[in-house]
Amino acid sequence: MEAVGILCLAVVVLTWGFFWVWESSERMKSQEQADLLGGGSHTLLVIAHPDDEAMFFAPTVLGLARLRHRVFLLCFSAGNYYNQGEIRKRELLQSCDVLGIPPSSVMIIDNRDFPDDPRVQWNTEHVASILLQHIEVNSINLVVTFDAGGVSGHSNHVALYAAVRTLHSEGKLPKGFPVLTLQSVSVLRKYLSLLDLPFSLLGTCDVLFVLTSKEVTRAKVVIKLEWKMFSGDLITVRKMKTAEDIKSSFQP
Repeated sequence: MEAVGILCLAVVVLTWGFFWVWESSERMKSQEQADLLGGGSHTLLVIAHPDDEAMFFAPTVLGLARLRHRVFLLCFSAGNYYNQGEIRKRELLQSCDVLGIPPSSVMIIDNRDFPDDPRVQWNTEHVASILLQHIEVNSINLVVTFDAGGVSGHSNHVALYAAVRTLHSEGKLPKGFPVLTLQSVSVLRKYLSLLDLPFSLLGTCDVLFVLTSKEVTRAKVVIKLEWKMFSGDLITVRKMKTAEDIKSSFQP
């Protein structure tokens, strides 16, 4: 019994310590995030395939909606690797609807220049040209996409980062134009779900989105829309991810 009492006390102390660190971290980050993200921005989420928005960026999109950002989505392929492009395009639109992105704000590029294939290297200049046009037409003032690791290492994800990097290095983005990239983490951290939260809170990131219980429910709906073809276990692991690190890149 004494051992149980000590264990309970340890849990209470650790829990209190965790939330104290969390609150301190949130206070320090809140003003920085507010300055970086602002409110009412036109934000462009750039993804490679249908389901990227659900598997990788759902917390970001829902967090930006909280800040009253108008989110546009640019998807560079129909995800036709398994010859299901038309189905996946429809599912992407359904997913975006749940996330609060209307069809009028979604652009899906479906041509041979950008096949859904990890063995194919997309042309960086071509991707950059289309991306810049989309930024200008929609008065975008914030871009969100993958980082240099592509989160999963997929070459199509990495190509998007390379294109944004090219626009920045060539001076084609306005001075001070912010780009946020999803921070790649180890395979172990990807599947820790809430247990990864302390690492995210104490890690080196500029923006951290943590979902509310209602937002978690919406994220689960999005995952189910596009991941019917995969095992239930994988869906369970993925749909329970509630925290997401975004790292600021390129900003002068």
